[in-house]
Amino acid sequence: MTLLHPDRVAAAWLRSGVPLLEPNPDRATIKPHVVSEGSIGVPVMCNPGTKEGVTVKEGRFAGVWPANENFFKTMRAKGALIGVAVDPLTAHECGNQRYLAIPWLDACLSARLPTNDGAPLRPMPAEEVWLAELLSDKAQPLTDYPDNPREAIWLPNEAVAKQWIQYVTDTLVTDTTPPPSPSKPEVKGKEITWTAEGDLESGLAHFLIERDGDVIAKVPEEGKNPFGRPIFQGLQYSDTPLAPLVEMRYIDEIAMPGKNHVYRIISVNTAGLKSP
Repeated sequence: MTLLHPDRVAAAWLRSGVPLLEPNPDRATIKPHVVSEGSIGVPVMCNPGTKEGVTVKEGRFAGVWPANENFFKTMRAKGALIGVAVDPLTAHECGNQRYLAIPWLDACLSARLPTNDGAPLRPMPAEEVWLAELLSDKAQPLTDYPDNPREAIWLPNEAVAKQWIQYVTDTLVTDTTPPPSPSKPEVKGKEITWTAEGDLESGLAHFLIERDGDVIAKVPEEGKNPFGRPIFQGLQYSDTPLAPLVEMRYIDEIAMPGKNHVYRIISVNTAGLKSP
């Protein structure tokens, strides 16, 4: 879509796969794309896992990194706004990619979306750009970068560059804002239910249930996620929640009959921050 209709694409995050730019006899049914002038201005982030050919050179996904590297170098040499963020923990599973993808996309959308309906996408500002050497974990402003900028990873601004450094190091992207407080609590006998908004930066990990000022439960009790940070809804290989969705519900088995207990519900995000 970026190469075919760049005027319709604000930004693109590519998990593992990249477009084919040259004919591949092993994939004869896929037609290669031409790099259009318009696509050069669309921010793109390539996001392979390190076990997809970066540190693990054999296996089913070993060809992912060579394809990403070729796509990056070809596009960047033409001046494309393209970066690479290698997930240091994963193979083809999505892992913790959302914690960098969300702020990266937010920065790109904030810069590119027009202020008036129907107006064209705006170009990315050039004065805030940071650059990084391919497969490194260091970044610096464009004005300070000592090497060829068209061989360097493109990052939209300083804030995203610092988050990128954290992500390619251990995926522990910092979050300093607590999640929203839960709402609409209801108590029916021993059953407590509530609703809650998601934490857009870090996601909700669990809820704490207080009764009369004491924490009596964590929901879910054990957070398990083999593909990334433990998260309330669970997470599959493909970055989608588990089905059926986990309910915001707790049964207080030791509530005292006839006594008016005071309950409080607290959201905790995956960075460990608690809601007000």
